[in-house]
Amino acid sequence: MTSLNPIERCALIDLTDLPRVGFRGVDAAGWLTARGYSLPSAPNQAVTCDDGTLVARLSQTEYFLLGSLADRGQRIAAEEAGWVLGEARNYLLPRQDSHAWLQLSGKHVAEVMAKICGVDLRAEAFPLGSVAQTSVARLNVIVINAGSAELARFYLLCDRASVEYFQGAVLDAMGEFGGVPVDQENLLG
Repeated sequence: MTSLNPIERCALIDLTDLPRVGFRGVDAAGWLTARGYSLPSAPNQAVTCDDGTLVARLSQTEYFLLGSLADRGQRIAAEEAGWVLGEARNYLLPRQDSHAWLQLSGKHVAEVMAKICGVDLRAEAFPLGSVAQTSVARLNVIVINAGSAELARFYLLCDRASVEYFQGAVLDAMGEFGGVPVDQENLLG
């Protein structure tokens, strides 16, 4: 028996209800910087802003923003709602309906992922802030190492229409580690 709570041991949390959005174009970096976002210096990297918003850089000109738990994604929702096509070559990529967002957390995240993904996601090969656009359980998934020194945490972004299948595959892989689904509210308490 362990004294770790489920989030520290092995937990899957559905964050799909939190806002997320993407932006693409040669002017996207300048537009986001002007709005106060910290940006990764290279593709396949992610940074967490002071307010908890996560910015993942998927290519030279594409960014995926995940809302903060602190404000329940209100900043990201406002960015999407207020975006207007202008002279800047920066284009909105709505992601609320296209991508589900799950959090896999706990000391067993790399072992769980090794069962369903061919990419080495151990800390030595996939450090904090790394992004992998890969296949997990036969689905295209964006994996973001959004952990901290205190908690190993991967964000998993997959096709929203396939999230039920994907959750089942991840939960099955978590079984030998005592993994459980956890309600989003447990992150706030």
